[in-house]
Amino acid sequence: MSQFFQLHPDNPQLRLIKQAAQIIQSGGIVALPTDSCYALVCQLDDKHAVERLRRIRAVDDKHHLTLLCRDLSEIALYARVDNRQYRLLKAATPGPYTFILEATKEVPRRLSHPSRKTIGLRVPENRIALALLEELAQPLLGTTLILPDEQEPLTDPEEIRDRLEKQIELVIDGGSCSLEPTTVIDLTDEQPILIRQGRGDIAQFGL
Repeated sequence: MSQFFQLHPDNPQLRLIKQAAQIIQSGGIVALPTDSCYALVCQLDDKHAVERLRRIRAVDDKHHLTLLCRDLSEIALYARVDNRQYRLLKAATPGPYTFILEATKEVPRRLSHPSRKTIGLRVPENRIALALLEELAQPLLGTTLILPDEQEPLTDPEEIRDRLEKQIELVIDGGSCSLEPTTVIDLTDEQPILIRQGRGDIAQFGL
């Protein structure tokens, strides 16, 4: 049975943020709001939790999971970022974008794409997500909360609890989120490549 925390979207209660962090550090999977859709997240280096998260989503190791980071300096620890990429990232973070970049050795091998050695990273513009990242002092591994054989993400925390209460440890209710997932942009080539059009505007990338 999953727990259910109601957090204020602008001033999340620190006591509940600390409890959520403890659940994640104990191997739990959490549904939390972001600046796009709700996401499922777990601790970066918890192999068992990562495997559970992939099972819930029914995705294999070729599906990019995303590192949710606090800021650009944290992105640079987990991805190789040159000056051109840094300028693009700085203009678009925090915000509803996921960027595909070359992974560094800080990323566990099982988390990067098996053939390309790339990783998806983002800095969410959501106070609950950022407060939790700050409390943990490390990125979270996450994926959009779209259940198998469904096209639309879940956005209602009550419905998330009803459908996943036996599979995850915590649902954070931060109010309803957007139905649009992040815009996914591959920055590993000379020019940005649009992988998925989502909530983030692509004009600043020349796309």
